[in-house]
Amino acid sequence: MQAAADRIEIRANPGSPGQRARGMSLLPGIFLTGGIAVLATELCKSAWLQAHGISALTLAIVGGMIVGNTVYPRIAISSARGVLFSKQILLRAGIILFGMRLTFQDIGHVGAIGVVIDALVLSSTFALSWWAGTRLFGLNRRLAMLIGAGSSICGAAAVMATEPVVRGRADEVCVAVSTVVGFGTLAIFLYPALYHLNEQLHAVSISPFAYGIFTGSTVHEVAQVVAAGKAVAESTANTAVITKLVRVMMLAPFLVMLSAYLSRHAEDGATASAAAPSWRGVVPWFALGFIAVAGFNSLAVLPHAMVSTVIDVDTLILATAMAALGVSTQFSAIRAAGLKPLALAALLFGWLIIGGFGINAGVSALFGQSFGR
Repeated sequence: MQAAADRIEIRANPGSPGQRARGMSLLPGIFLTGGIAVLATELCKSAWLQAHGISALTLAIVGGMIVGNTVYPRIAISSARGVLFSKQILLRAGIILFGMRLTFQDIGHVGAIGVVIDALVLSSTFALSWWAGTRLFGLNRRLAMLIGAGSSICGAAAVMATEPVVRGRADEVCVAVSTVVGFGTLAIFLYPALYHLNEQLHAVSISPFAYGIFTGSTVHEVAQVVAAGKAVAESTANTAVITKLVRVMMLAPFLVMLSAYLSRHAEDGATASAAAPSWRGVVPWFALGFIAVAGFNSLAVLPHAMVSTVIDVDTLILATAMAALGVSTQFSAIRAAGLKPLALAALLFGWLIIGGFGINAGVSALFGQSFGR
């Protein structure tokens, strides 16, 4: 309800008279969230944070929450419109430009086996989150889907991209992000530890290449995948990242299918409307933009330096959106969510390790590819 009200406000609020005055009214909030994002982007360049897979998005939402629960209440009147702009418009722009990290050629690098594994891990994890979140833990559907999206696709970025589709509240987004960041960070240490322990015990046969696909198909964030992969070998990290990027590419069709389903079903599962919705209400436009940008990047018409610059700009835009989400969240709202979201995320983390391993081994056997050495 709050998200819907926010969307109405940013379009309908008259603000100051004149277009220029309305634009100026956005600046305080944009400067606030942008400043947090710049600080987070610079801090995440430290060797320690990079080694532990802590991204700018994670730092931005933490910084935003600190500001939102200390300084922001005193400046909310002047900054609210700009914070809302960052949380909505910049978020969608950041998801579109996220496509510059991907190319369609990435799919060819991991082959059909990587695509099938990614698709099965994504669909099974999200379905488990939806069912367990609503039926087992009694969470509302929005929060269950946000946690499921973050766990099954690409962490915080997937949570942010799913928010406009499910119309989640800022506190729900922050709860979802905090759970996937927490367990994704745990994966950085647990995955290599399990691999090396298995090397000593010889419990199962798994090659560094297979470990890379397993890591890329089950760990939450790209930065966390890099850290978990490099702990074994550089080549393993490369395989893991490519597998992860293919999984990230599935974000767009996932959003389209989820939007189509939700447009036809009300919160209680009943049909929302007898009439089929228009395509404008079904297809998230930023998902199409994401695919289009990835397709353009696949043509390799831009110099590598320019692509790197666009990715840096996109990271800053996404960090600004994350900071805005953090600023909009009160700690009391997260406390009110209780332990159930954490329990759901823990269940999904266990499924990603055990079920994800089973999916990796099963699909490898189905394709006649050796999973072991």
